[in-house]
Amino acid sequence: MRVIFTLLLTIIFSFSSFAQERLLLDDAIRIALQKNTSLQQVENNVATYESSLLAAYGNFLPSLDATGSWDWDRVTNDESSVDSRSYQVGANSNIVLFDGLSSFANLSQSQNDLESAKLLLERLKQEIVFSTISLYYSVVETEQLLNVRNEDVKQQQKNLETIEERNRLGAVTLADVYQQQVQLGNAELDVIRTQNNLEVAKSNLLYYLGLDVLDIYEFSKDLTSEEKQFIKSDVESDYSRISDLVSQALNSRKDYVSKQLDLESSYDGVTIARSGHFPRLTGSAGFRSSANTFDNLFDMKSYSAGLTLSIPIFSGFNVNNQVQFAEVRAKNTELELSDLKRKIKLDIQQSLLDLQAAKKALIVSEKNVKAAEENLKIEREKYSLGAGKLLDVLIANTFFTNAQTNYINAQFNYVRLSEQLKYNLGILDHTKYE
Repeated sequence: MRVIFTLLLTIIFSFSSFAQERLLLDDAIRIALQKNTSLQQVENNVATYESSLLAAYGNFLPSLDATGSWDWDRVTNDESSVDSRSYQVGANSNIVLFDGLSSFANLSQSQNDLESAKLLLERLKQEIVFSTISLYYSVVETEQLLNVRNEDVKQQQKNLETIEERNRLGAVTLADVYQQQVQLGNAELDVIRTQNNLEVAKSNLLYYLGLDVLDIYEFSKDLTSEEKQFIKSDVESDYSRISDLVSQALNSRKDYVSKQLDLESSYDGVTIARSGHFPRLTGSAGFRSSANTFDNLFDMKSYSAGLTLSIPIFSGFNVNNQVQFAEVRAKNTELELSDLKRKIKLDIQQSLLDLQAAKKALIVSEKNVKAAEENLKIEREKYSLGAGKLLDVLIANTFFTNAQTNYINAQFNYVRLSEQLKYNLGILDHTKYE
């Protein structure tokens, strides 16, 4: 059993023999903000909204077209042939003077759409930061759990050697040896499972960062001093009034402000659709010059100007259909905004409750580690003096290992939930990583 376990650990840890590149949390976040494909797609979409805004401004400017032509004709009969040539140049300009306010609504809609897209881009960056933090903490947390499992294996091996020696001296029965061998085997299996979980956590992080999952990186082994100090601080007291947090979120959440702009954009869409019921007034101006020879091209010039009023009388209900669609879109956007507002309240409430519970669990789990450690020392001492049972030692050891595991989980859960609350409040800063 020892040989098999050693072989498995050799295979699992063989990757660590290669040169490793250190990847800290800040580095991981910067890489994610640079390589995340979803972020790149949204950035590309923003460029299309900028182009649409430029086109909306262009609707207020007159159009200008220049024309030029040259014609040649030959007429022949039995006695003669006649050649004729003509040259012509011209320019035309048209401008929309009134279109039922459609151009103004289109400009407003384009501005709102562009600003909404930029806000969603900011929200996506916050999401990427939070997701990277969660994935990275999963790696560090599992690394800590692996240390606990490895220490447990060492202690179980030491206990087995002690029990085997006492069995040779006749102080304990062979059943105690077998019990300890099972305990050691279970501890070794826990190491293998935890090591596998660690490799999976690393792969998930590297995949999210857009890196090769087969590359070898070295990650943080523990929380930073700032994070440890944060765990000891009373953070949840800063979030005492949920109503204030909701107000802060409604002002800070980029997706909520973006949805408000979407609503304004949908109202502009209604105005654009209704403009089909109004008359359309356009102005035009033109210049034309023609001649039979190129030298006399500009000897005869003509100018033109005019106004055209188009009054819609019947369009086969197309305008009504467009108005109906625009109004439905506006109503649906209103519902989406209302749902998002309720979702924000729910997210903040749950995050705050989870953070408060995580703080209490952190305090309790820290006390449990100390109590379980002292209890294990007592049971080991009693067993070594022959006044206790091996089963009591095994139970105490299990309690101590579980207490350490729970404390590690509580630490990272508390840090992770604090970042989640910042994300739900819309105040998770991503600019310091760019």
